[in-house]
Amino acid sequence: MHPGKRLAAMLVALALAAAVSAATAPATAPAAAGRDAALQSAARRLLGPNQGAYVLAADGRVLVDQAGELAVHPASLSKIPTTLALLQRLGPAHRFATTLRAGGPVRGGTLEGALWVEAGGDPFLVDESALQMAQALRSLGIERVTGGLQASGTLYFDWQQEGAARHLREALTGHAPLRAWQALQAGTPEAPGGDARLPPMPAIDIAGPATGTNADEGNSVPSGLPVLLVHRSPPLVTLAKALNDYSNNIFAPLAAAVDGPGAVQAAARRALPAAWQDEVTLGDGAGMDPANRMSPRAVVTLLRALEAELARSGHALSDILPVSGLDPGTLHERIAGPGEAGHLVGKTGTYGDYGASA
Repeated sequence: MHPGKRLAAMLVALALAAAVSAATAPATAPAAAGRDAALQSAARRLLGPNQGAYVLAADGRVLVDQAGELAVHPASLSKIPTTLALLQRLGPAHRFATTLRAGGPVRGGTLEGALWVEAGGDPFLVDESALQMAQALRSLGIERVTGGLQASGTLYFDWQQEGAARHLREALTGHAPLRAWQALQAGTPEAPGGDARLPPMPAIDIAGPATGTNADEGNSVPSGLPVLLVHRSPPLVTLAKALNDYSNNIFAPLAAAVDGPGAVQAAARRALPAAWQDEVTLGDGAGMDPANRMSPRAVVTLLRALEAELARSGHALSDILPVSGLDPGTLHERIAGPGEAGHLVGKTGTYGDYGASA
């Protein structure tokens, strides 16, 4: 942390509820009240003046409310309302599509024209995806492209938007990292005779550069171009789980899929009581914007709204947020001791430039 900067710490405990209910079921009302008072007193001792905590039991009882209304920079807890907005708008089964079209005829294994990439904002388009595309193109009999690669729409590649078309072209032409090809081949049976050597990496010979990397460069797919293949992302619930596990900031541009951070903020505020709605301000959907603000009680309420939205499709919070000690990413080494792993589902956030730890 940087000395003198605001520390934003939010303790949001939803999974605590079941343990609290089970452990205290026989307790009398005075005993429960005394325990709750002790929790509140502990929160006051542990937290600084610019920190807040809000702990809610499953039955709706507030166990701790220490500056719960204090709206501070939430860092990557900003991904919680973005996740909620994505599920509400697109649904857990939504898959982002990337369509490859032929900009000319295919003769003798050669596409005589450009390979057009009609991008649909897939945040999970990575080297493995490009290798799958190359395999599919070769299965269609296409080995060469004479007119370069033309990208249209919103294209991300390997978690980046800058230079995405160029990097996609590199991967399609056989310059993907070996680890990506190994990952795709991991489940492939060994060749006859026990030879486990990797087959050659699929590649397409693309003559010419990659252009039109992003939607703002004005490229548009000419009408009537035939579709060669459609590559689809994993379902949204699986995709968001992986991004939340590692707290990937691709969530910032991903908010564009639901009309941007303004729409995410509006959806978050709708999930809150009217008197709390000003406690959520979002300049982006990932946690990097200095304008972002959320209060501890707003975050807990949004977690409950996220849980309810997931339940509509038979999912749980553990299907979209990291589980401590089990899932790779930000919670893999946290609350992971003997008897602890798997007992916490949560979301972390840290942004040193703003002194935020949530």
